[in-house]
Amino acid sequence: MKILIGADVVPTKETEALFVAGDVRGLFGDICDLVEQVDRTVINFECALTTTDKGIKKFGPCLRANPKCADTLKKLGVTDVMLANNHVFDFGIQGLKDTMENLERVGLPYTGVGENDIDSRKPYIVEQDGKKLGFINVCEHEYSYALPDRTGTNPYDPYLTMRDIRALKKQVDYVVVLYHGGKEHCLYPSPRLRLLCQEMVENGADIVITQHSHCIGCYEEYKGGHIVYGQGNFHFYWEKMAETWYSSLLVELTFEKGVSIKFYPFTGEEKCLKLAKAEVYEQIMGEFEKRNAQLQNGEWKKGWRAFCEKASNLYMKSSNRENNPDLFAHFLDCEAHTDVWRELFPTWNLTNEK
Repeated sequence: MKILIGADVVPTKETEALFVAGDVRGLFGDICDLVEQVDRTVINFECALTTTDKGIKKFGPCLRANPKCADTLKKLGVTDVMLANNHVFDFGIQGLKDTMENLERVGLPYTGVGENDIDSRKPYIVEQDGKKLGFINVCEHEYSYALPDRTGTNPYDPYLTMRDIRALKKQVDYVVVLYHGGKEHCLYPSPRLRLLCQEMVENGADIVITQHSHCIGCYEEYKGGHIVYGQGNFHFYWEKMAETWYSSLLVELTFEKGVSIKFYPFTGEEKCLKLAKAEVYEQIMGEFEKRNAQLQNGEWKKGWRAFCEKASNLYMKSSNRENNPDLFAHFLDCEAHTDVWRELFPTWNLTNEK
C-alpha cells in the first residue's frame, strides 16, 4: 500500500474559481501524476464548505469556500479528508455541518470531527491490499475543538490521545497521527511538541506528521517511527505571504514489511503547484536536511529561541490581561502559543542554585 499525504488545502479568493470549475491540472499541475500512482491521497481541508456568512468571533480570518470545491477534491483523487484543524469551525455549527454534508455528497470520507469531544475521537481505519491503516487526526485548542455538549474537532489531549493511539494499534497494522498544531511560520518544533511527537511513537504511532505551521520544518526517525515537524501547505495560495509559505512537501508512505518515507518538494508561489526540480529541489531539500541535522545536534533549540524572540512583542502585549483579555485567553487556550510564552517567560525556578 502506498499513500500520499498533503497538508492544508484552502481555496482562496485567488483560486476559488479554478476549484469551482474543477480545473485540477490548473491547480495541482504535475502533482496530479503523483496522485495517480498511489492507492490513497490524504489531505487536511482547512476551511468550511458553506454558503453561510455568519463567521465566529476569533483572531485571524474566517475561511470558507464554495461547496463545489468538494467535487474538485474528488476529481483530483483525494480519498481521505482530515478535518481536525482551527478553521473548519469558522462558520459555526452550520458551516461544519455543511462541510460534512458536501464531503458526503461527493463520496469523500473524513475524520477528526464528532458530535462531542468523545465522538470526535472515534478511530478511522482504511484497508488496502490486506493491510489495515489507522488514522488519528487531532488539533490543538484553537476555536474549533469539540466540547462535551458541542460538535467540533478532535482536541489533542496529553493523556487521551496517547490512550487512543495504544487502542488503535491493537486494531491495525500501522498507525498514522496527523497533528494540527505547532507554531505558525516556525521552522522548528517547540520542545513540548518534539517530546509529545516522540511519545506518540513510544505509544504505537508509526508515523506522526504535524501540520498547521505553513512551512517546511524538520524530520527525524525515532525508535522505528517517522516524525515530520511541519510539511508546509498543500494548496493555500495567498499573495504577499512569507517566502516559506510557498515551499512545501508531499509525504509518500509505502507500507510493505515496515514503513518507508519519501518527500516530494514543490512550490506554490503561483496558483498552479509545481514539483521542485533542479536548483529549486536542491535548495528546498538542502535546507530541510540541514534542519534535520540540527534536531540531532541540538542547534534546533537556538532556532526555536530566535523565533520566539522575534515574536515577543505580541506575547508581551498579550500578557496584559486588563487591556487584552480576549488575546490572553486565546493564547492561554492554545498549546502552540503557550509554548512561546514558556520560552519567553521562564519560571523563577530556573534561577535557583544548580
